Amino acid sequence: MSESTVPELLAELAALEDPRAREINERHGDDHGVNLGKLRTIAKRLKTDHELALELWATGETPARLLALLIARPKAFGEDELDAMLRESPAPKVQDWLVNYIVKKGPHADALRLRWMDDADASVAAAGWALTSERVRKAQTEHLDLPGMLDTIEAEMATAPERLMWAMNENLANIGITQPPLRERAIGIGERLGVLKDYPVARGCISPFAPIWITEMGARQEA
Repeated sequence: MSESTVPELLAELAALEDPRAREINERHGDDHGVNLGKLRTIAKRLKTDHELALELWATGETPARLLALLIARPKAFGEDELDAMLRESPAPKVQDWLVNYIVKKGPHADALRLRWMDDADASVAAAGWALTSERVRKAQTEHLDLPGMLDTIEAEMATAPERLMWAMNENLANIGITQPPLRERAIGIGERLGVLKDYPVARGCISPFAPIWITEMGARQEA
């Protein structure tokens, strides 16, 4: 059990606020200016403390919720609890960490994947697609209708809200990378839609444009 209290931690997080970092984060929909490396350092000091995590989450503040997700116990959450947490957290970074650090490591990942994937809320649906992408990436594709998924991507990705579009694009790439029989179709969909074709990429990184991503990773597999 940590000796730090929630008010003390909120003050510590507030002291890390950087106006420049906030400006950058707000461009992506995140309402905080805390350096995430420094936030992780606090989490390492606190170690796992689920009760404290729940108290931090209850503050509703984005930095506190990010810290909560780093010290919580993934298997301690219920399915409905996680669903509510995702829906009450509009900050993209909180949603991403909730999915990656909690849902994926807990027992409700597949139930929530099915629950979220067709949700009317695009950010919730994006979480469902992210969980599906994880299964595709790991080649855990039993019970997944991959051709049907490609149909949906082809019909909806180009006009989907940004976060959902990125999640669908990752699925498109992962299907093409891990499923050689569907590779040509996945590349064709990417080429026709042109999603992220002109996205700027740092030197040495792979483009998120699915045809390039699939081709590069496919070549690495065959090397």
